[in-house]
Amino acid sequence: MTVYFIGAGPGAADLITLRGARTLAACGVCLYAGSLVPRELLAECPPDARLVDTSQLDLDAIEREFVAAHEAGLDVARLHSGDPSVFSAVAEQIRRLEAHGIPYEIVPGVPAFAAAAAALKRELTIPTVGQTVILTRIAQQATPMPPGEDLATLGRSGALLVLHLGARYVDRIVDELLPHYGADCPAAVVAYASRSDELVLRGTLGDIAAQVKDAGVLRTAVILVGRTLAASQFRDSHLYSTERDRHVC
Repeated sequence: MTVYFIGAGPGAADLITLRGARTLAACGVCLYAGSLVPRELLAECPPDARLVDTSQLDLDAIEREFVAAHEAGLDVARLHSGDPSVFSAVAEQIRRLEAHGIPYEIVPGVPAFAAAAAALKRELTIPTVGQTVILTRIAQQATPMPPGEDLATLGRSGALLVLHLGARYVDRIVDELLPHYGADCPAAVVAYASRSDELVLRGTLGDIAAQVKDAGVLRTAVILVGRTLAASQFRDSHLYSTERDRHVC
């Protein structure tokens, strides 16, 4: 028996990986976040699979589902939105599985920031403009940020920032980043990336907060801030340069 943490992708049901879909189809139990994972994916589960919506469960209840499946010898598909590597709450589940000696594997998925970049039709790393992407979030009362990871500190790098779980706090985000990026810095917000109701807002750090509030965006959104979002004058990469020696490994 194995628990498989499967990245379900950012929203569109067809953005799950082939490996993820095959794994889902082979598991007798599926635990899924009903508020985020598309219901269409559940059609991939075996007809007799036990389906458990975890959106209203606490960690103890999820742990009990894992233990029960382990005792019954049933593989578990644990469907998480996006990719399990960031902001997925997978770490604390893994800790409990290890305490019980329950085997687990992770099946990666398409992360929300990648879907947001696709919606914006932008590469996030541009030669000579920006080669660093910082994935982060804003401190909230329930989950403070570790020392040195506040927006003011990260903003000093000038790197492209991708903020998850921050649409409600867009005013705070703008206030903390303005001194480092300037009001004219390109900014964008992508809500419900890859879904049929996807919403894309483009602007600058000076006007993006007003756009977010006018559109009523409160959740399931990614905020991006950085110069690469609007870069047009930049050097071609060395990868395909005619000056590159392709005989050198």
